[in-house]
Amino acid sequence: MTRTYFGTDGIRGTVGHTPITADFMLRLGHAVGRVLRQAMPRPTVLIGKDTRISGYMIESALEAGFASAGVDVLLTGPLPTPGVAYLTRAFRVDLGVVISASHNPFDDNGIKFFSATGEKLPDAWEQRVETALAEPAQWVGSTELGKARRLDDARGRYIEFCKATIGSDQSLKGLKIVVDAAHGAAYQVAPAVFHELGAEVVAIGCAPDGININAGCGATAPAALLQAVKEHGADYGVALDGDADRLQLVDAAGRLYSGDELLYVMVVDRLAHGLPVPGVVGTLMTNLGVEQALAARNVPLVRAKVGDRYVLEELNARGWTLGGEGSGHLLALDKHTTGDGIVSALQVLIAIGRNGKRLSDLLAGVNLFSQTLINVRIARGDDWSANPRLQSEQRRVQDELAKDGRVLIRASGTEPVLRVMVEARDAAKGRTCAERLADSVRA
Repeated sequence: MTRTYFGTDGIRGTVGHTPITADFMLRLGHAVGRVLRQAMPRPTVLIGKDTRISGYMIESALEAGFASAGVDVLLTGPLPTPGVAYLTRAFRVDLGVVISASHNPFDDNGIKFFSATGEKLPDAWEQRVETALAEPAQWVGSTELGKARRLDDARGRYIEFCKATIGSDQSLKGLKIVVDAAHGAAYQVAPAVFHELGAEVVAIGCAPDGININAGCGATAPAALLQAVKEHGADYGVALDGDADRLQLVDAAGRLYSGDELLYVMVVDRLAHGLPVPGVVGTLMTNLGVEQALAARNVPLVRAKVGDRYVLEELNARGWTLGGEGSGHLLALDKHTTGDGIVSALQVLIAIGRNGKRLSDLLAGVNLFSQTLINVRIARGDDWSANPRLQSEQRRVQDELAKDGRVLIRASGTEPVLRVMVEARDAAKGRTCAERLADSVRA
């Protein structure tokens, strides 16, 4: 299925360049509104955003587009992506819309959509929107125009939801936690959640100015978190990305834990308390060491395409609960319908407390393979899969690694980059192989 605007996680790009322009967002709101009205006479959508300065422009343009198609709008202001998913379901509206480019720098922005049940929408729905975008506008008359209003209590409702994902007898009392919100959508939410659950909170990355989102902080730049945990003598540090659907976690010893490891901890905790875990969904990037550790506990791992939406699709197809990515997108479908950095952090922190072990101890038996990831810039539309130099080098590397490693090469769904990954027991060999593959693309 060929799509012009939608990538692996909605629509994303650089502000001021198609499709992240005011005129396109007006057209997009109108097209989505028309698709919604094919199923219902008077739809309502809920729009949330992160803290990028461009969010004001995009929010206004989308609002106008929806209104022009006869769709009502609820505006939450800055709110994490999973908060929008939750409120879409809680308010029983017909669609959730997030204005965010997640972990990208401030001069990017994008749009994500959630269904009425708080789940990401399938490719077929996105194709219907693209079809509507290609058709002439069908403006409604004055009596049919949509209306807009703001939800003043959106943030408080989501805070209470996050707190309710752990037992009423559980808390974070006695813990000192550094919370880094990446100057993003969770800057008012995340510190409040951990504080209200009893933790002593040190907040960093919670002073957005419209352009500092993800800048040297948050889940994509955990050095700031590591330094703050050390300076404040904290027990743990939690870093979120710009829209707070993924996390990084560090302990007092300064060890940074991957999403693969945190997913394993969630599995171990459930097994320890007699809860069934029939299987786990990871991605093509999930570490082989975690897959082997899960197999030792008779928990199979199924790999989906990279992207939390594909993990979700696989979980739903199998009726399973737990899945995620090494980047920190984690899903616990018995707690939320989508990946949620705050909720996932709570699951891990509570698991540590009720098992009476350090986080590192809960990961005993997990021997991670070294992963080397190199991003190589390529021209947009470049058919990298037909590159004979890359094909030849990939065959040689795979033969050399044999059963002690693997190669994964894939194009980014959000930027013109080829991601070259080599996983190997021998870290030095893995790095060398990855560099050879990257060089074959650049040649």
